[in-house]
Amino acid sequence: MEQQQLLRVLDTVLLSPPVPAQHAIAPLPLSGLDADRNVLDVAFRTLRFFPPPDPSSSLDPFAVLPRAFEAALGLFPALAGRIRDGHVVVSDADTVPLVLLVASELSVADVDTDAPGSALLDSLAPKDGDGAGPALALQATRFACGGVALGMRVAHALCDGAGGTKFLASAARFARGQGPAAVAPVWERRDRLGPRRPPRVVTPLFDRVLALDDHVARCGPYGAAWDGHERRQQLTRECFHVSDARVEALRARLADEAGLKLTTFEVIAAFIWRARVKANGTSSGEVVKMVYSMNINKLVDLPLPDGYWGNVCVPVYVALTAGDLVSRPLAATAAMIKKSKQEVGDEYVRSYIDFQELHRGEGVTAGPRGAVSAFTDWRRLGHGEVDFGWGGPDAVLPLSWRILGSTEPCFLLPYGAADERRRQGFKVFVAVQRKALPGFRDEMEELLLQQQQSSVGKL
Repeated sequence: MEQQQLLRVLDTVLLSPPVPAQHAIAPLPLSGLDADRNVLDVAFRTLRFFPPPDPSSSLDPFAVLPRAFEAALGLFPALAGRIRDGHVVVSDADTVPLVLLVASELSVADVDTDAPGSALLDSLAPKDGDGAGPALALQATRFACGGVALGMRVAHALCDGAGGTKFLASAARFARGQGPAAVAPVWERRDRLGPRRPPRVVTPLFDRVLALDDHVARCGPYGAAWDGHERRQQLTRECFHVSDARVEALRARLADEAGLKLTTFEVIAAFIWRARVKANGTSSGEVVKMVYSMNINKLVDLPLPDGYWGNVCVPVYVALTAGDLVSRPLAATAAMIKKSKQEVGDEYVRSYIDFQELHRGEGVTAGPRGAVSAFTDWRRLGHGEVDFGWGGPDAVLPLSWRILGSTEPCFLLPYGAADERRRQGFKVFVAVQRKALPGFRDEMEELLLQQQQSSVGKL
């Protein structure tokens, strides 16, 4: 019997935000970043594994979690709403489903959290919705060992990884009996990050990296066929265990060659982008792009309040021909990524929002999905704050692979607090063209933890 078939539904709890009927919320406008089509129609799915509660305690996660999430929804009621025409509509009748399951024949140790293509992992979180349901859905699974998997599906238009973590951390505080945080959640989305009147694009960068496409206008940035069998067969999802020591040695060498201080992200993004393009055998004259999310909290002229929990990242692009990317020194590519970060300021953010507003119905795209490599770093999203009373998560995993207009993303992920590998490195989840996987593995050898060099091909 397949492992995912060993899951049994105990109950579906409908969580109601404690908002009296007479105080039903008026439509809440989304920000320009929330309404970016790369996130507007995307439901982002995540999965967290928590250790078992102390056997000496009487703590029952299935009694704690519904109360904690319902209390947190009182602070984040928009998560129970529906997205309509650039707004979130919340009524007093809206609920968020929390499905409770048991896996009585499985231990957490039986779950391979290093297998991003696993059907079992996929079954531990709410499925993708059709856009008609609530912005949030939750699923908790208790294993035979007492460990708990918490799956979440949330409309990306309402929050990014940091915003989603704020909601979970709030629920965790209620679970621990600590009450709400000192800083209350803040909406203020259209006021803070709405388009200007009239919209105007001052930054010329977008004309070089973005285009308009009728197909994207009709089918969205990810294409109507993404969930089709043929598209799935073209890609594989792999996990690589990356060594801090090896990355640091590479970073020091490239920084010396470039004469610049380089971050780990700049170095590893340059390395993996080049590795992917080399393994794909992309024609030398074809333009390839990498895109990553950059937090704007400290970049905009009017700083966002601490309680702001909407999308706070803007996409940043770097473009080269495949031949140039492969042949140029890696230090030069890392330096280009650093330079692209330096070009992002308040005007970049405002111009990006205005560009989206001006061309919303025309299909804004950075190019074919296979030509765009997306990168996102989850290593410092405050995962440890999500502690419901029996320990922080042992693993935090993405289950969605549509980000920043690409279906071939790369996630940098931390190990859990109890994982000994945490002291040695971090994980990379990456989507790769299936035909390119052997070559990509060969390229990645330079960065891998020693013990994984012979086993990574088995993942």
